[in-house]
Amino acid sequence: MARLTHTVTVAPLDRGWFEEAAGTLVDLLDGSRARADGSVLLADGRAVAGLRLLKGRHLRAGARYGETPEPVTPGADGRVPAGSGTNGAADGPARPGTVGAADGLARPGTVGAADGLARPGTDGAGAAGGSSGPGASGGVPAPGPSATVGAVVLRAWRPAHSVEVESRVAEDGLALRLKVRLSEPRRPRALGLSLSGHRPAGGSLYRFSGRGAADLAAWWAAVDRLPSALPAARPPVTARAAHRLAKARLTVTPHPADDGSWRISVVLSVRGRWLLRPVGAVALFFARRPVERGFREAVENAAAQWNTALAELTPRHGEALRAEIADALTETEPDKTALGGPAAAGGPTDPWGPADTGGPEAR
Repeated sequence: MARLTHTVTVAPLDRGWFEEAAGTLVDLLDGSRARADGSVLLADGRAVAGLRLLKGRHLRAGARYGETPEPVTPGADGRVPAGSGTNGAADGPARPGTVGAADGLARPGTVGAADGLARPGTDGAGAAGGSSGPGASGGVPAPGPSATVGAVVLRAWRPAHSVEVESRVAEDGLALRLKVRLSEPRRPRALGLSLSGHRPAGGSLYRFSGRGAADLAAWWAAVDRLPSALPAARPPVTARAAHRLAKARLTVTPHPADDGSWRISVVLSVRGRWLLRPVGAVALFFARRPVERGFREAVENAAAQWNTALAELTPRHGEALRAEIADALTETEPDKTALGGPAAAGGPTDPWGPADTGGPEAR
């Protein structure tokens, strides 16, 4: 239905520095350890900012990292204030004073089970809260806007082979799941990701999915060519997205320029599905120029951010690079604390249920 293309020029990234930085980061994390309160410490004893172990064993398949929900304290009448302590469910509705279940229904005053039904009064609302069930009148407060519930599950940690993580986020009734796999992390060769999302109350129109892949070996081969050589036959970076009404495909192809910079060609193809195809063709006829302008601006903004980030990087190596990365991992922004608060009695609360043990491939 539509094919948009734009080419930008960006500063080159040194392959040797990139691979050294990636290897140093992996080594720092591989040498880290988790304390009883869930905080993660580097080998030098400093805590990694924004990282807290919620369940499982650190750097083992099934370990979960994320944010511990805050406890909810009922008022004098036994009611929970509207909107308080409601962390939206990933795949189902949550009730006031609960952390929503990932795949089931949670009742007032519970921490929802991952794949089942939680009953009132089970696994209360936190260390300080107690039950947040109906008030004296027997009524339950109307639910308020949902907060964000997030968790990162480590599927595999094999620094010599691959690292796999899965991120789950539920916010305002929308559940998102992102899976990322990095091959040969110490000298990255390929990156794969998949994304899926849906709104439980919205039906199939609120479901979408996507996959992306970056062949880093092919990328370096493409930018190592002579400027006069033909571009790579296959784009090193590809992504596809699917929805009930449309499909999209994105490709990114680099090519070296005469001055040593990189010329990046970005192509986006969008095709309507079902009844949207003829309707979309008519809409695109009248809106093609604004759509093309928006696409160009998005690509150019991404290129500007890349150039700014590279300009701020200091090309350090060895121990200096290691110290710089360690400082970045442990630096806490003002007025911010690490993910997760104090653990409730019995361990940190995990809105996603029990940790996965992982199969043979994840070990």
